[in-house]
Amino acid sequence: MNKIILDTDPGIDDAMAIFTAMAHPEIELLGLTTTFGNVSVDQATTNALSLVEMAGVDVPVARGVATPWVKDLSPFPDFVHGVNGFGNVSLAPPKGTAIAISAAQFIVDQVNANPGEVTLVAIGPLGNLATALQIDPSIAQKVKEVVLMGGVIAADGNVSPVAEANILSDPDAADKVMAATWSVVIVGLDVTHQVILNNALFARIARENPKVGQFMAQAAEFYIKFYSSIRDIDGCYAHDVSAVAYVVDPSIFGVIEGEVCVATEGVAIGQTIMSRFGIPYPLTFWENRPKQKACMEVDSARLVDLFATSMTSDFWR
Repeated sequence: MNKIILDTDPGIDDAMAIFTAMAHPEIELLGLTTTFGNVSVDQATTNALSLVEMAGVDVPVARGVATPWVKDLSPFPDFVHGVNGFGNVSLAPPKGTAIAISAAQFIVDQVNANPGEVTLVAIGPLGNLATALQIDPSIAQKVKEVVLMGGVIAADGNVSPVAEANILSDPDAADKVMAATWSVVIVGLDVTHQVILNNALFARIARENPKVGQFMAQAAEFYIKFYSSIRDIDGCYAHDVSAVAYVVDPSIFGVIEGEVCVATEGVAIGQTIMSRFGIPYPLTFWENRPKQKACMEVDSARLVDLFATSMTSDFWR
C-alpha cells in the first residue's frame, strides 16, 4: 500500500489524478494539499473539496500557498481549464471546509507521523513542498519519495520552448525541491505528451462510473477542445494522472538519472535542466546536488488502461 499526499491545483487533469488515487487499491490517500496554479488557491481548495464530496470519501483538504516564492503570480490559464478549473462545468458549493493547518504543515505532520512511508505526489507548482522543507528540513530524510508532474528534460515545453507550466509557475520553489536530499521522480512532458486520452475513453467513463463519470467527461470535453486546437491531437494528454501511475507501477516508465537545476530567471526561466550525460562541466550549478530521476519513456497503453480501470472500477458503485 502506498501512502500518498496529493499536492494539487485542480484543474481538469488534476481531477483525473485525484479520482485515480481515490479508487486505486494500492493507494492510501492521506490528504489533498492545494496550491495556486491552474486556478487561484481559493478556487483550488473549493475544487478539491468538491471532488472529495462528489466521490463520497473522507479525505482532508489543506489550503496551501497562494503565490510563488519570488516571481510574480502569472494569470491563471482559463483557456485551458475554464474559469472555475473544471471546464466551466458548474458544481454546487462544497459543504465541507479545509482543515485548520496549512498544506505545508500538513505535509510535515504526516511525514513525521509516518517516517519512510509517505510519497508526496505533486501535480501543481511546488511551493507547498518547498515551504514544508523550510518548516522542517528533516522531512527530506523521512519522505519515501517525491513524484512530481512537471518539467521537461529533452522535449519541447508547453509555456516556452524549454519550460513546463508547473515549474514555470514557481521556479524558485521547484529549484529548492530538486536540490533537497530526498528522492525526486520527474514525470514531465517527455512522457505525458506520449499518452493521449480520447473522447471514446471519457464516454466509457461516463457510462460506467455513476458517481463522477459524467462530470469527468464533461470537464474533459473542454480540455480536449483546447488540446485539439493547439496540438492537433484527438484527445488530451495524460499529464497529472501519469504521476499517480508511476507510484503504483513504476515499470510503466523508463527513467534516467542526473543532478537537476531549475532556471529561475532570464529567457530560460522555468527550464528543468538535468546533468544526465556524466560529463564534468566548467559550470558548477549541478555540483553538490543529489541525483534525481526523470521519466523519458512510457508504455502508453498500460498507462491508459490503469486510468480507465481505476475510473470504472467497483469503487465507484
